[in-house]
Amino acid sequence: MKPRVLFIGGTGRISTACVRLAVERGWAVTLLNRGRTHLRVPPPDGVEVVVADVRDLDAAQEALQGRTFDVVCEFLGFNADEVAADIELFRGRVGQYIYISSASAYHKPPTTWPITEASSLGNPYWQYSRDKIAAESVLQAAWRDEGFPVTIVRPSHTYDGTSCPLPGGWTAMQRIIEGRPIVIHGDGTSLWTLTHSRDFAKGFVGLFGRREAIGEAFHITTDEVHTWDQIAGSLYEAAYSLGAIASREPRIVHVASDMIADVIPDLGPGLVGDKANSLMFDNSRIKALVPDFVCTTSWDAGARETVEWYLAHTDQATADPGLDAGFQRLIEARTSL
Repeated sequence: MKPRVLFIGGTGRISTACVRLAVERGWAVTLLNRGRTHLRVPPPDGVEVVVADVRDLDAAQEALQGRTFDVVCEFLGFNADEVAADIELFRGRVGQYIYISSASAYHKPPTTWPITEASSLGNPYWQYSRDKIAAESVLQAAWRDEGFPVTIVRPSHTYDGTSCPLPGGWTAMQRIIEGRPIVIHGDGTSLWTLTHSRDFAKGFVGLFGRREAIGEAFHITTDEVHTWDQIAGSLYEAAYSLGAIASREPRIVHVASDMIADVIPDLGPGLVGDKANSLMFDNSRIKALVPDFVCTTSWDAGARETVEWYLAHTDQATADPGLDAGFQRLIEARTSL
């Protein structure tokens, strides 16, 4: 009998690749979600989809009908209350519960460099990160107090071909294609790590069923590091090589992160509390436990994949007019100085 894994979610930017690899490696995969997908391909053949809202405990219990799983992967737990409900739902019926936290939970600004799993947690700038930290605390207590079999995974910036990693996402990409300048925070020299979801999946699925991973935390990232100007430059180079723009020369306006946060508040926490910091991760722990975790998709290749997807899906990869207007205000304010 195949080992059984349940993905809570399973159709997102990170989890789609993990589902695909789990199927390839012989797991019987079930997805539990509300039946709504966004810019994702259908799950692979043989994947069971159970439609229910995991946040409705009674509905989730009924949908799962008392079933047990070797592994449960929680991609949709964003706070302490949600993971506490998961503990109630899966207590005694799961061999390993893997919680997707976030590398943004590490202290900002970083207290160690490169960051290891032993680095302190704390993010005074971003509520999302503080909620993830609180969720981790609940799960760690459940492991200590009752042996609930939790493994914590902290992805950093993980992308696939259907996402643009620049601040502003497809709004920034549209500006590139239209020949208009884009905004990059700071002076463009802070260091950042971009991990393709296919590479992340190797480390993630490699943790399935590993007793050594119970009660432990891992981040899973590439070792490749770029400045934000280089990240943008790879997108310009890809767009140029695909004939989408007339010049490979990036058109970048540098704006302080605090100023961006003032003009576009929605971008503020993720910039000041994460992207504005230079981040690099020591992946020794995941490599030691999962030796076949090797990242093979460079950002240059990923950038081309992203641009190709955008050019083929302009009806889906749409810009946000309000965000675009905010970028234009920032550019005009910065260039008028």
